[in-house]
Amino acid sequence: MTPIRPLFLLAFSLFFVSPARALDVSSMESIPVQEGGRKKPFIVFADEALMSLSGKNKFKKEGEKISSTLTVSSLWLTPRGWENQPLILIGNKKFKSQVGLDPATKLFSYRDLAANEPLRAALKDVSALRAKNPKVKLDALQREASTIGMRLAVFEGLVSGRGIMLLPTGAAAWSPLAPEDPALVKIREGFMSGDQATYDAGLELLRGEQSRENPRFQADPSKIAIEVFYQKLHPFRWAWILYLVSGMSLLLLAGGRVGYALAWGFALAGFLMQLAGFVFRILISGRAPVTNMYESVVWVAFGTILFALIFEAIYRSRYFLLGAVPVAVTSLILADTQTVILDRSIHPLVPVLADNFWLTTHVLTITLSYAAFALALGVGHIILGKSIFGSKASPALHNYLYRTLQVGVLLLAVGTILGAVWANYSWGRFWDWDPKETWALIALLGYLFVLHGRIAGKWGGFGLAVGAVLAFQCIIMAWYGVNFVLGVGLHSYGFGAGGFPTAVGFVLSEFAFVIIAILRHRGLKATNSKV
Repeated sequence: MTPIRPLFLLAFSLFFVSPARALDVSSMESIPVQEGGRKKPFIVFADEALMSLSGKNKFKKEGEKISSTLTVSSLWLTPRGWENQPLILIGNKKFKSQVGLDPATKLFSYRDLAANEPLRAALKDVSALRAKNPKVKLDALQREASTIGMRLAVFEGLVSGRGIMLLPTGAAAWSPLAPEDPALVKIREGFMSGDQATYDAGLELLRGEQSRENPRFQADPSKIAIEVFYQKLHPFRWAWILYLVSGMSLLLLAGGRVGYALAWGFALAGFLMQLAGFVFRILISGRAPVTNMYESVVWVAFGTILFALIFEAIYRSRYFLLGAVPVAVTSLILADTQTVILDRSIHPLVPVLADNFWLTTHVLTITLSYAAFALALGVGHIILGKSIFGSKASPALHNYLYRTLQVGVLLLAVGTILGAVWANYSWGRFWDWDPKETWALIALLGYLFVLHGRIAGKWGGFGLAVGAVLAFQCIIMAWYGVNFVLGVGLHSYGFGAGGFPTAVGFVLSEFAFVIIAILRHRGLKATNSKV
């Protein structure tokens, strides 16, 4: 929704600075809300709403961070004054300049944006394009305008209450509370006055109203409880912290059994924490957790550590954990911090993904191949790093890299074949040179080229490491580039926007790293031949 509507302000609302800030709003956290095609606890709804508005899950006012539950409650129950708060994120500097906004400012108030005529015109143009063709491909500035329109609509839905669906209606769709609803009147009265008893009594009335409807339209209490626990636990954040400690143990206590044992322990603890996070997401959503970029990034981190632990159990080499930890930590930090780009929200499946058998087999296999190649990338960096610092990697380390690449190629080949079967099942054809299909094939052929070059004696372990790093750039294109840069094809359920400068910087730095390693390797070979 992009048109800017006038703010609907309740006559008795107060300004934002409210005694309600002293209230304990934790009892609101588990109230079910219907949004985005599913039922979720209010704490999740509030977190996602604030994230969509500002890119943050807390609102910062006068140096104090206010929780999403309290912030969204205030937007809903005491909206007056919020139209002047800098809450709405605009990230594209070129777009900000185009509509006359300060490019250095990130957050803007609703009032400033509502009064901006160039922005109104941009929103109107995007609406007209979408009305003519709902599937039209927008350029970067048009996508930014569309995103801003969505954020304005979210703000309007919160302050008017129309976007907070709390009441089952005897049908699949829920409805917002009417202004005169007894529960809403009591909740607002308690919130505005800071009266905890009145506030809690209003919530009890609301729970009673929700429970009176047909049970099949109510939220599942067990799922709501699980999601509240998951939301507060942050298992993937704990996982990267534990992985980081594992890597530090390997580096700081190198060569000793104690350091290796600690690294194993912390890596296993992080792995189990990630596993718990996936179990929670599966229980909440009822599906495999790899249907968007956020879930696939977290899954690849999980798979990288999984393969590292398996290989470490076999070879006891340390190198697998050393190669896996930077990949897993970086992936999970990105998933934890880049919330505008990597949406962590749990969404219902689009129809093409509705068959869970193919979702589980094809998508999990493909992304596990990415994990194996990410581990190979880490091991390849170790081999090239040794060359840069003047030492030679052992034949055993080269063999570790070779085995890892074999696993990745096997999984990518199987995953591509399963994808063809799924394509025939979903779209009526096995192959159509869709960008996702094409780049999966390019990546597979690239890694096969690297492995066959080693078998044919065209290059040794060092060349294998160079190939592992360069071929991973094809994975970046198949994984990120098709979804976030090209944005075309039948795999539209995975599309997104953002992160392009970071991705380009990563690819360029990898090429620079390889060039430096090759030059250093040649220099060492020349020196050794003279000796």
